[in-house]
Amino acid sequence: MEISPELAEELIQKGLDLAYTILPKLAYAAIFYFIGRWIVRKLVKSFSVLLEKRESNPSLNNFLIGVIKALLYVSLIIGIATILGVPLTSFVAVLGAAGLAIGLALQGSLSNFAGGVLILLFKPFKVDDVIIAQGHTGTVREIGIIYTRMTTFDNKEIIIPNGGLANSDVVNMSTQPTRRVDLTVGVAYGTNIKQARETILNIFKNDERVLQEPEPVVFLNNFGDSSLDLVIRAWTEAPNLWPVYFDSMEAINVAFAEQGIEIPFPQRVVHQAKA
Repeated sequence: MEISPELAEELIQKGLDLAYTILPKLAYAAIFYFIGRWIVRKLVKSFSVLLEKRESNPSLNNFLIGVIKALLYVSLIIGIATILGVPLTSFVAVLGAAGLAIGLALQGSLSNFAGGVLILLFKPFKVDDVIIAQGHTGTVREIGIIYTRMTTFDNKEIIIPNGGLANSDVVNMSTQPTRRVDLTVGVAYGTNIKQARETILNIFKNDERVLQEPEPVVFLNNFGDSSLDLVIRAWTEAPNLWPVYFDSMEAINVAFAEQGIEIPFPQRVVHQAKA
């Protein structure tokens, strides 16, 4: 098929007109991109320095920086699309549809993500705190955006999704400077309760780790099947809780043996009826 000179001239003219229309837009878009990218980097860097000065949680800092960076680059892309003449409503509709599809596909991860944000913002616990959560007791080693890592006292690593962690009860055993030591000791029926109480209180009085205010107390709590149960309450600084607990149990056993106070074992008395 031969092209007439008039048609060729018309096509060339249309190509030139199109180039005159598109090339300036491409040039403006390229300039806008490079200047915008430079501004985004400066803003992100300034925000990073600001967060470092506030000494916030590193995980939270990384999350906030990532969100701000993503928002700034989305704004930059929208600006470039506007310069190129892409209808803004169509562009936003595409982004919305993509966001909805991603949200449906990752709804479980998004729940954990939201939980991680809440934990990092409201700080119900922090790294190195001892907590009870999701049926586990241990020391918090890392708080991430999706998961929180704990180490149990027998050195097992527990990885808990933040979604469930943020929506369940958490017992933080590290926020208060002092803790109460709770012990229960059984003595034989017929034991002089006053003597047993004085023996126990004397142990706590001579232990420098035990606080005397509030003062330790010993109460008769229960008439058991084989023993009179004494409940013991004493306060100590949080790091000393378990050392005081175990040392006190051993000291009570030694002191009771010296005082002749019997710690009974389970026993049952059987009366046989005569025929």
